[in-house]
Amino acid sequence: MIFDVTVEVRLRPGIADPQGATIERALPALGFDGVQDVKVGKSIRFTIDAESETAAFAEVEDLCHRFLTNPVIEDSVVTIAAGASA
Repeated sequence: MIFDVTVEVRLRPGIADPQGATIERALPALGFDGVQDVKVGKSIRFTIDAESETAAFAEVEDLCHRFLTNPVIEDSVVTIAAGASA
């Protein structure tokens, strides 16, 4: 089966986010007052062929820990949905 996968990667709590801080400082000058706690992450989307949703999730979790994230400073949230047939 083919599954659509989205991996949202974000910094762990307590890790400095200089990109988020830069954006947050710039927003008032652009007229966006009241925006706080800006965090920058990344979103990775792909398809995967697996026997089941459970197998797909396990493979994606392994992929996240071994390649897509730095598990020391980043967390990931995986979303899997049934995709188009192969």
